[in-house]
Amino acid sequence: MTKQERYKGVLNYFQEHVPVAETELHYTNPYELIVAVSLSAQCTDKRVNMVTPKLFEVFPTAEALAASNSDTVFNYIRSISYPNNKAKHLLGMAQMLMKDFNGEVPEKIDDLVKLPGVGRKTANVIASVIFNQPTMAVDTHVFRVSNRIGLTTNAKNPLQSEKQLIKFIPKELVPRAHHWLILHGRYTCLARKPLCEKCDLKSFCKFFNQRNQNY
Repeated sequence: MTKQERYKGVLNYFQEHVPVAETELHYTNPYELIVAVSLSAQCTDKRVNMVTPKLFEVFPTAEALAASNSDTVFNYIRSISYPNNKAKHLLGMAQMLMKDFNGEVPEKIDDLVKLPGVGRKTANVIASVIFNQPTMAVDTHVFRVSNRIGLTTNAKNPLQSEKQLIKFIPKELVPRAHHWLILHGRYTCLARKPLCEKCDLKSFCKFFNQRNQNY
């Protein structure tokens, strides 16, 4: 099977069976999403969604958050992983949004990554989800799933994986493909014990077919 055939099979499956694929983080505007995504690093979306309602009630805008302090923010996110660092990053991000971007979340990747606590993955999520840009955010799920299936080859890090995926996925599908791969990794292609027998992508999966050949 060629790589093009594998991509076609995988993408066709998702388009047919998972036509709607969205982030599981709860948000109502760009500010809330960038806060939620920043909090989700090395933390589950479920936990983030438990914390953000009260956080957004107290800090409904970047302006409100920027006027606070890291100790106060910490109290609202203490159950999140790495709350000390994330509190400082959220405060710095809000202050930069007010100082440099008139309180609005910027659209360009180069501007997004300037914000404290916002790496390339978070920037790609914002650009994709909010601005519908063909950017591929590669988290642990995307990295693992794309490698297992065989969508990427010898990708050593998220950036290499991102470049390979972008090369073969049509631009109009990239925003959804990001969520397809995440959800597949979260619920089917698990890290320690992938649920291969329940997976409908077996015929396209390099990992599954190589493993069976070794039996």
